[in-house]
Amino acid sequence: MNLSFFIASRYFRSKKKRNFITILSTISIIGVAVGTMALVIVMSVFNGLEDLIRGLFASFDAELKIEAAQGKSFLTSEEWLESIRDLDGVAILTEVIEDNALLDYNGNQMIGRIKGVSDNFLEQGRFSRGYFWGDTTLGTAIRPAAILGRGVGFFLSVNLDNINVPLKVFYPKAPRSAATIDPNQLYSSAVLEPVAYFSVERQFDDQYVIAPLSFTKDLLNYGDKRTSLEIKVADEYSIGEVQERLKIHLGEDFLVKNTDEQHAGLLRTVQLEKFFVFLTLTFILAIASFNIFFSLSMLAIEKKKDIAVLKAMGAPVKLIRRIFLKQGALIAFSGAIIGLVLGYAICWVQQTFGLVSLGISSAVVDAYPVEIIFSDFIWISVAVISITLAASWRPAFIASQVDTTHEL
Repeated sequence: MNLSFFIASRYFRSKKKRNFITILSTISIIGVAVGTMALVIVMSVFNGLEDLIRGLFASFDAELKIEAAQGKSFLTSEEWLESIRDLDGVAILTEVIEDNALLDYNGNQMIGRIKGVSDNFLEQGRFSRGYFWGDTTLGTAIRPAAILGRGVGFFLSVNLDNINVPLKVFYPKAPRSAATIDPNQLYSSAVLEPVAYFSVERQFDDQYVIAPLSFTKDLLNYGDKRTSLEIKVADEYSIGEVQERLKIHLGEDFLVKNTDEQHAGLLRTVQLEKFFVFLTLTFILAIASFNIFFSLSMLAIEKKKDIAVLKAMGAPVKLIRRIFLKQGALIAFSGAIIGLVLGYAICWVQQTFGLVSLGISSAVVDAYPVEIIFSDFIWISVAVISITLAASWRPAFIASQVDTTHEL
């Protein structure tokens, strides 16, 4: 066995139950364990929130979205669209026209976002997470239907059972050179039949109305223009592979975004929050490690004679330093292992049974979302090792400077 580790482990397993240094070492272990456990739990909660956000957005957004690099719309042709459909990995292509419009239902009005989609929109597995109730249809050419965000429906007081009250949609026309006093010449209008609600995430719920592409194209006078194309990737292909293929096919005039890139700002904010919380808790863990510093410093004072004997027997300075560094490592690693195990156990219980509720009746999930990512355990272990080395180095250096002649 390594000599320095053997001596350090003997000090660590000291049987002097009433020894103050032993008590301080125990407190150090508890402090490191609590700090490590807190890091595991908090980072797992942030992972769960990030995964929840991705899941909710994925139920509304496409796996891949094609947009113009400049401007809000672009011209399409059937031949061009067919060339995209023929690419390997493209399972479903949905045409989209999206813009703001004035919504009116029985005298209640609001500015909303109307999203016209082709008939295969619901074939992309939309609304797989969240809530959806009503008819999964967009009506017919004669009687177009609308799927409303829950917030839109509540704000307008829409009654899905009342088929006699339509949802009116108003969109401003392009200004003409000739002035007119007839307000009907200033906007286009049409009606939809509300048939369903969806609830995914508040920014969608409070704005969006899903309508047929033909209805939106006529109302907004877009013709062959589209604001975006949404792609569902075939099961046997990876999203990244198809994304690169589309970028090469479409060139620099178009952007091809995956679900993360469509909401890069929000996801980056969550990741930054997770990073700064990690730094904060690591700092708290570093403060808790002062107990290790004091414990080793007192141990170095108590063991001066032992150190002097070792040096008299020819023990080099490096050996003395290693004894105390490894003593600090044993204290920190014991606490870290306990903290990692407890943190994992608490996260597993929450993930499996959902014991801690969000306390929000309208939330998409009932309990705090938790996801355990083992790379977080590696970063936490690295943080513990770094803090331990920093806290143990000074006591180890002091111990190595013991004057053998004076102590003996």
